[in-house]
Amino acid sequence: MKQKIVLFDGVCNFCNNRVQFLLKHDKKKELRFASLQSDFAQNWIAENGIQLEDSMYFIDGDKLYSHSTAVLRIIRELGSGWKLFYILSLIPKSIRDNLYRRFAKNRYRWFGKSEVCMIPSPEVRNRFYL
Repeated sequence: MKQKIVLFDGVCNFCNNRVQFLLKHDKKKELRFASLQSDFAQNWIAENGIQLEDSMYFIDGDKLYSHSTAVLRIIRELGSGWKLFYILSLIPKSIRDNLYRRFAKNRYRWFGKSEVCMIPSPEVRNRFYL
């Protein structure tokens, strides 16, 4: 089975809340997680020669998705009624990504920032790459 890994900003309160949401709603428990600040993410970035922005990313096997496409792909993985949100992919990528970047630019101001990355609970630690 190919890896499905969500890369997220580990000090962003909004991002950490979304990870908690995903953990709760990923009934198949296929999603794995790594903060952008983790050794795993830093090594993956270096090995693949990719320059990442401060954003959420989704690694699906050998494909990397970013910005709004990453969010839509992640939501699609939740299955059931959540898949309906994938219809938003019909909106042109340039418009979706513009809205995504505006939100991302203001997320610390709106939701705050932690000094340290979230520490996963023992129940879900096996779903995180540290």
